[in-house]
Order: sequence, then structure tokens, then C-alpha cells
Amino acid sequence: MNKWPSLKQLHYLITLHETRHFNDAARKCFVSQSTLSKGIQNLEQLIGCSLYEKKDKKGPLVFTQAGEQVVKQGRDLLAKGKDLVELGRQNQEGEMEGQIRLGCIPTIAPFLLCDVVQEINKQFPLLNLLLREDTTAQLLDALRQGELDVLILALPIDIGGMESRVLGDDPFKMIVSRDKADQIRSPIRYADFPDDFVFLLEKEHCLSEHAISACQLTDSNKINSFHATSLHTLVQMVANGMGTTFIPQMAISHGLIENQNLLVLDAPGKQAMRQIGLVWRPSSSRVATFEQLARVISRLLLPLQAN
Repeated sequence: MNKWPSLKQLHYLITLHETRHFNDAARKCFVSQSTLSKGIQNLEQLIGCSLYEKKDKKGPLVFTQAGEQVVKQGRDLLAKGKDLVELGRQNQEGEMEGQIRLGCIPTIAPFLLCDVVQEINKQFPLLNLLLREDTTAQLLDALRQGELDVLILALPIDIGGMESRVLGDDPFKMIVSRDKADQIRSPIRYADFPDDFVFLLEKEHCLSEHAISACQLTDSNKINSFHATSLHTLVQMVANGMGTTFIPQMAISHGLIENQNLLVLDAPGKQAMRQIGLVWRPSSSRVATFEQLARVISRLLLPLQAN
């Protein structure tokens, strides 16, 4: 009879990979160090190779190439295992009941999540949304590992084989201090801007890449070397006459630039917008729930199309 690695053994290995120390991994798994070590040792015997380098000196563990591959595939298996458990739970409850772990990026979350939660509470009071805000890369990793069930992201972006639904468009607007309005001619031409005039978010935020592409900004000399960590910082830089930036319409509609001495202009580009999308694992058993969630969010995004 063939023996296969267990999900528990894979969980031990993945936790060890995250912590790089046996004591820390055992503590996170709520087992003794000997139990964790034995589980990983049995896993190595089943697979037939070493998963980490055996060193006497203290310090973080170094995983072998095989170990890295096992960890990567193990995360996928654990996520699918969680989906199986969720399938059983859903059969007992209902598609719009129970818990959904929802992740959202920082350039969407402050302007959409409260409306989503209120609408879900009103329409589906038995469905509980557990929320997490993080960058696109971190959220996709959490989704692949089964830590989250579904994401609200800005598209287009590489989602690595995940399923997605486009919920609506979010136009980009250009803002500038009214004191600097004389530097913006119509139609807007980036060639008329001074160098370093355009402020953007840090590269880990996909909004910058989307704005540069959608608004057809090809001259990197126009982009300031300062990169903000939030839209609020960008607004303050522009409000103080330091340049211009691109702001999504949903942020403007939710009061981001209220009481600021700012002028709102249509951004250059025929498709000066980003798409808002819902993303989940192909193996998820809650597709019907996500489709219903998509319909709710799509209706909330409709007013953006009129701006």
C-alpha cells in the first residue's frame, strides 16, 4: 500500500519554511518540537530527499531546491484541502451563509469596503465578511495559500491562474492645485509639464502602473522620484502646489479631495481607467457565493461610470 504525505506534515514544513526555526514553527503549530521534527523527518522519508540543509550552527534554516518545490506545491495542496472542508460546511449552511475571508488593496478598500459590508449585511445577514487590506502581491500569496477566499483587485494584472470577474471600470482623474492650473493646457500634453511634475505611489501599489499605462505617460522624466505610500499623501503633495497626480474616481466620489484647493481634470488617454475585479481560486467551492458578491459590488460601482 502506497503511503502519501499528509496535510499535517505539509503544514509543519510550510510553517518551518516561514519561521526558519524549529522552536518557532512548533509554537505556531501548537505542537512540541519533537512532534514537528518527527513529522518533517517522516515527510523527507516519504519523498526520498532532504528538504533543508542540516547544519550544526545556529541561525535560520536554509531550504534545499527540492524543499522549496515541496513547499510551493504543498501550499497549493493545503489551499485545496481547505476548499474541501469549506465544501462540506457550505452544504450544511448555504451559499450566502457562513464566513468569507475577503482581501482588498489599499487604493480600493477605503472607498468601497464599507459600502460592500453594509450592502451584504442588508441583503445577506447570515454571511460574515472577514476583511484584510494589503498589497496585490501579498493578497495573491494569501489567496494561493488558502488564507483568503476572494480578493477585490485592480485589473489588468497577472493573477497566476486564478479565476476572476470584472466588476466595473474606475476612471482616472488628474488633479492639480488651482494655483498651478496655468501650467495645465487643454488638451493636456505631458510635454508641457516640467520634469518631476507627476507624483505617483510606490511601485508595490499597482495603481501607479495602471495609471502610467492607461493615461499614456511615456516620458519618465516627468515622474518625480518621490513615491508616496498612500493616496492621501499624493493629494497633499499636489494641494501644496508641487505637481499633479492621477486619482481614481471612486476616491474622489468618497471625499478624498474635499476641502482642498484642487482642480479635477480628465486624464489623457482614450481608456484612462482601471478595472475593478473579483479574484478567487479555481478550486474554491464557493463560486456561487462569489458570483452573488460580484453582482452586489457591480451595482455599487455603477455611479462611477457617470463621471
